[in-house]
Amino acid sequence: MAKTRVVVVDDSALVRSLLAEIINRQSDMQCVGMAADPLAAREMIRTLNPDVITLDVEMPRMDGLDFLSRLMRLRPMPVVMVSTLTERGADVTLKALELGAIDFVAKPKIGISDGLRQLADEITDKVRIAARAQIRRAPTATTGGGTPVAARPAAPVASLGRLSTEKLIFIGASTGGTEATKEVLMGLPHDAPGVVITQHMPPGFTRSYSARLNGLCKIAVKEAEDGERILPGHAYIAPGGLQLAVARSGANYVTRVFDGDPVNRHKPSVEVLFDSAAQVVGANAFGVMLTGMGADGARAMKRMRDAGSYNVCQNEATCVVFGMPREAIAAGAAHEVLPLQQIATHLLDKLRATHGTLLSRV
Repeated sequence: MAKTRVVVVDDSALVRSLLAEIINRQSDMQCVGMAADPLAAREMIRTLNPDVITLDVEMPRMDGLDFLSRLMRLRPMPVVMVSTLTERGADVTLKALELGAIDFVAKPKIGISDGLRQLADEITDKVRIAARAQIRRAPTATTGGGTPVAARPAAPVASLGRLSTEKLIFIGASTGGTEATKEVLMGLPHDAPGVVITQHMPPGFTRSYSARLNGLCKIAVKEAEDGERILPGHAYIAPGGLQLAVARSGANYVTRVFDGDPVNRHKPSVEVLFDSAAQVVGANAFGVMLTGMGADGARAMKRMRDAGSYNVCQNEATCVVFGMPREAIAAGAAHEVLPLQQIATHLLDKLRATHGTLLSRV
């Protein structure tokens, strides 16, 4: 079996050396080149034809985002970002995911040698996933500052009113999920049912991610806090490094954010959130499983279905990685398997049909 060929791009000689060492220790991958900046990387990519590149975000001679944008437009290939755990690092990383990067590794600000070695399994797992992922070309729409962003789909204009107070939407996602979740949320009207989301992300990134979505969507989006009442027209994202569940408080649904053990190696875990949906919300729940590697949440999504929820999985053609939806489908959890672009509209149609109400669209 051929090894996955990796080019490492980072302006730090220490980081380049550490990443190469980590990659070359694996029997199924090889670091075939190291570049100190994007211009050198461009030549290496042409001559070495790697399967995956790891890319720093702040480098000399050319900004990492500018390089990524050009790369995904002219020669799309799997990219794993290597980002520093800072507020700016989080924001730049999210922009990189918009441009088509498969995933990212949050490298430590201090203790870089020990920190990267401790992240060796995560780094190599993400390189393996990237090598098998479906590649998206960079979007062509731009912001005022010239950074390419995904075109925003028009949200249905409707008055859902009382219908939204009785239902909750639960979303689980991992690799590729930041953009997939964005697409679903941007398709929801301002008075959609409350949405509760577990996206596999490390601490330090979910707050920036929530703020970014809040500026794009008709609904309000925030990082979940313990004990919040879940309101229509709002989405709550599990904080990185913590678990998120839902509970009842009188007539209301509320969030439960807690520092539990990892489940299926994840914290936050989709299994934890979906289990609480099955136990607490039952037939008032909609479940959505989006792109991601592994099987986190599949068994709990089946328990949601058994409790009366209505469940949708993203189809393979629109997934970056089809692992989590595939496992949920195999478990018998899905009522429908749909392209990403159809999920929001389908949920709203199902909500109307469930209540026997026909609402106009504009």
